[in-house]
Amino acid sequence: MPIVNRVADLQPDIQAWRQNIHEHPELMYDVHRTAAFVADRLREFGCDEVATGLGRTGVVGVIKGRKPAANGDIKVIGLRADMDALPIKEETNLAYASKVPGKMHACGHDGHTAMLLGAARYLAETRNFAGEAVVIFQPAEEGGAGAVAMIKDGLMDRFAIDQVYGMHNGPGIPVGSFAIRSGPIMAATDSIDIRIEGLGGHAARPHKCIDSVMVGAQLVTALQSIVSRSVDPLDSAVISICEFHAGNARNVIPQTAELKGTVRTLTEEVRELIEKRVREVVAGVAQITGAKIDLEYQRGYPVVVNHVSQTDVATRAAKEIAGEANVHEMPPLMGAEDFAYMLEQRPGAFIFCGNGDSKGLHHPAYNFNDDAIVYGTSYWIKLVENTLAA
Repeated sequence: MPIVNRVADLQPDIQAWRQNIHEHPELMYDVHRTAAFVADRLREFGCDEVATGLGRTGVVGVIKGRKPAANGDIKVIGLRADMDALPIKEETNLAYASKVPGKMHACGHDGHTAMLLGAARYLAETRNFAGEAVVIFQPAEEGGAGAVAMIKDGLMDRFAIDQVYGMHNGPGIPVGSFAIRSGPIMAATDSIDIRIEGLGGHAARPHKCIDSVMVGAQLVTALQSIVSRSVDPLDSAVISICEFHAGNARNVIPQTAELKGTVRTLTEEVRELIEKRVREVVAGVAQITGAKIDLEYQRGYPVVVNHVSQTDVATRAAKEIAGEANVHEMPPLMGAEDFAYMLEQRPGAFIFCGNGDSKGLHHPAYNFNDDAIVYGTSYWIKLVENTLAA
């Protein structure tokens, strides 16, 4: 089955919503305008319930099918989109470019929100399913764990969600195509903050100092050996030290240095191993250099793990929209997503919808491709109608 005909008719409206949201980007939990825009549309569509303020600024709409689900059938399916933007100065020169200096929708959350609104409008019009579709609009995906905030506010239990699904656009994936895999699909992300306290002094008298730059350089090199020598080559892991701050003069050995980085893993076992080894390496470098090194190792988003049965359901829905040849099994990505928390609460799956040959996510010239709207919106609709068959 191709895209839903009614969605093609709705495409100009959905595109207009997307571009409106794009012009007014908001960060983290401060998505008040976007949340109000979403809630107003859901009420206009005739959703049976519109709840606001979940996870501080999240919005939930409930759409009931023509009849209740039969005993033993899935009764409630949750569909999630994210609303927040990024602290990036936009460089697209679009007519609808960001009107907020230093903020832009550089990850396509404007498109995610608009597509789910389009699906909500269609589902509220047709109600060709049994049970309930719950549309979830989440704040603070970009580092704020908005999914956790909504869960703590009772998202899953209050709306009796049985299964939950997420979708993200994928630059480099052709428009009209989807990509998905069962099991780990996106990585856990943890952060490393290291502060080195050495002994500063004159650059010409290094023997009287404990050189914090040298200590930091040893740490950067030693930490890279963890992935190459402690992790099974058949497993995946990344340690990237991306900040190194020390000194402000060419002839002064600095007293202190600070390093910051990220760790990405695809299994809990490797995640545990790397944290253990990072702590051991830091302690070892401190021992051999005489520096005092403080390490803060903070766990972030967990691994996004697609459930087997729900991945099959999502794949079938995508193939009905895009055709079998346009739905691909993808390798895992080492990026992170807080939809992982929702998949820890309920079975479900996360899928990528092609964004074509666009700039990459978080790039200042990135833009969501409006040609993808009909495919992503149709996928949501088909997923609900298949899962909650009337």
